[in-house]
Amino acid sequence: MNLIGAFFFAIGIILIGLLPAPLLYVFSNLTHLIIYKVMGYRKEIVKKNLEGSFPDMSKEELSRIIHHFYKNLADIFLEGMWAFTMSGKQIFDRHRIINMEILEPFAQSGQSIIAVTGHYTNWEWGSLSANVVPGYNIVAFYKRINNKYIDKLVRWNRSKFGTTLASINETSLTFEKFKDNKTIFLMASDQGMPKEFYRKAFWIKFLNRDTPFLHGMEKYAKLYNLPVVYIEVQRVKRGYYTVELSVLTTKPNEIEKGVLTEMYARKLESIILRQPENWLWSHNRWKLSW
Repeated sequence: MNLIGAFFFAIGIILIGLLPAPLLYVFSNLTHLIIYKVMGYRKEIVKKNLEGSFPDMSKEELSRIIHHFYKNLADIFLEGMWAFTMSGKQIFDRHRIINMEILEPFAQSGQSIIAVTGHYTNWEWGSLSANVVPGYNIVAFYKRINNKYIDKLVRWNRSKFGTTLASINETSLTFEKFKDNKTIFLMASDQGMPKEFYRKAFWIKFLNRDTPFLHGMEKYAKLYNLPVVYIEVQRVKRGYYTVELSVLTTKPNEIEKGVLTEMYARKLESIILRQPENWLWSHNRWKLSW
């Protein structure tokens, strides 16, 4: 079954790759209707997550956000498929870092960096567009896909411009391996976690919810004394994004335990509140908090 699934996945990559960009987004509109109206993909989870985070939101506004969330989700899904056949120029033109000069002091001093983001708009192209940063190794952490053949395809795609892919299960080994090289470690810290990790999590009031956050970003920033930079991705128009960098801290070891993770959470929250439809509400983020 894994092989059959990978076969159809590869066929989908080929078909999406043949579409010109305008037609891709016509197909995305159709995909939006299918996953939202026909399949109702995780619709109850999306609705429950939004109602819990915005208890005073009107039904009309809630309905609007849900509609636009599925539109955003369809775009991200198809852009992720399109990435398999996109050239470097297409990626760098469409997922453009607008203030790379923020990294210059770190580059000049030979410092590695932890760069964190969230599952907001198109995070998928980040492991590809990051390779425009000169003088740095790029290491992106990812969660393995159960289908080993699709996993292999995804790892190939995300690393095709030079990024090193590392499993989140090998985070310690990866930091140790690259500790003496000038490296940007790409991490997303807003996903959920198994219940057994809750003891180690930092609990933060996030979007009106008591929310557990993974401790890895803060742990490794302190362990190796690495500056932490937030990556904010915003959609300019369909298929085009800006990537804006901001420094969360240059001295993680001078910050009390848990504060750096809260800084990350507050930054992400402020971005989500501006356009909540662009965050990944279909993830069962608070499944053990209800």
